[in-house]
Amino acid sequence: MRLAYLCNLYPAVSHSFVRREIEAVVRAGHEVHRFSLRPARGDLKDQQDLREAERTEAVLAEGFMRLGLCALGLLLTRPARSLQALAAAWRLSAPGLESMFRHLAYWLEAAWLVRRMAELQVEHLHAHFGTNPASVAALARAWGGPPFSFTAHGPDEFDAPLTLSLPAKIEAASFVVAISSYGRSQLMRWSDPQHWGKIRVVGCGLDAAFLEASVEPIPEGSPEFVCVARLSAQKGLPLLIAACDQLRQAGERFTLTIIGDGELRESLEEDIRFRELGSFVFLAGTCSSAEIRDHLRRSRAFVLPSFAEGLPVVIMEALALGRPVISTAIAGIPELVDDTCGWLIPAGSEEALVEKMSAALHATAGDLAAKGATGRERVKRLHDAERNAGSILEAIRSTRSDASFGLSD
Repeated sequence: MRLAYLCNLYPAVSHSFVRREIEAVVRAGHEVHRFSLRPARGDLKDQQDLREAERTEAVLAEGFMRLGLCALGLLLTRPARSLQALAAAWRLSAPGLESMFRHLAYWLEAAWLVRRMAELQVEHLHAHFGTNPASVAALARAWGGPPFSFTAHGPDEFDAPLTLSLPAKIEAASFVVAISSYGRSQLMRWSDPQHWGKIRVVGCGLDAAFLEASVEPIPEGSPEFVCVARLSAQKGLPLLIAACDQLRQAGERFTLTIIGDGELRESLEEDIRFRELGSFVFLAGTCSSAEIRDHLRRSRAFVLPSFAEGLPVVIMEALALGRPVISTAIAGIPELVDDTCGWLIPAGSEEALVEKMSAALHATAGDLAAKGATGRERVKRLHDAERNAGSILEAIRSTRSDASFGLSD
């Protein structure tokens, strides 16, 4: 099949799961064209991401003049379809001028995309995230482009389902992917029951770099926790630093390395200085996949006290390397993490976080190894990129009866 993938930003440091899925689809013998609404940023470190950047076409890199000319060309040659797409943009738009102008921009982006996909003879478009990529994909379909599907990750889609017109996107899609059963329930919540059958659970996956990696024993006496997260409000990192302050005051011997970057970096640095935790908590910034694996192998446990989530891929990566996980009992996390492979805490509970981090520090090497082994086997069974990409391909094949499209009204 000739397929296309669409993201808001691809490749990206935090979107390795999309790359793994695409690579697995290609290995299955299919042609995949990569599209990103925005050009990739300059913080890419992995060679795989750098290669993907060369293969990816950025829609907005075309410039609004070219996008506008594509829209004008379609308006002149396919007026009925163009009006249908414009009406679809209106329906997807939330109240207010800002949303209407934003969806007019999506309409222009879709014009270029549908032209480009026709040139490439794309048979199906899959978008990752139910936000603006799904909007552009739906508008491209309304303009006569190929059938589309999208993966909803959360939490953004579930925080503002009506503002994002999630029900309309589900209705327009050939099928929709949720990355967890929890995610599927939220998509069901915001869609008509007649469309529930098109919502499928397909988890994000890991590749051989994690699934076939050797599992090294937790270093004897290692006091290190690792957290990999965007430095944003939803990850609960100020709570984690406060918990570290309590551990330090209790006389615990430990370190915490936080890998990632984001808008909270300055405030987190200030908090670390204020609490005099500079010898305990380290902000490592953006790291490559290999560097993340090295940090995880040196660690005693992985910790992520998120307030809102889908199902974090970094939890899968930690478990795949045999490291227990401390995280919050929210969204899809309890579908992967339980007391056999880690510790779950109530979201927002500093006391519970301190208790479980202390439990990890005092756990025996045998207990930690057993939890890590259970988590690794679970990830290999549920989150293999090859197997999960096969589920996406099966869904595409099952909806191909509606796959024909062209550039005539």
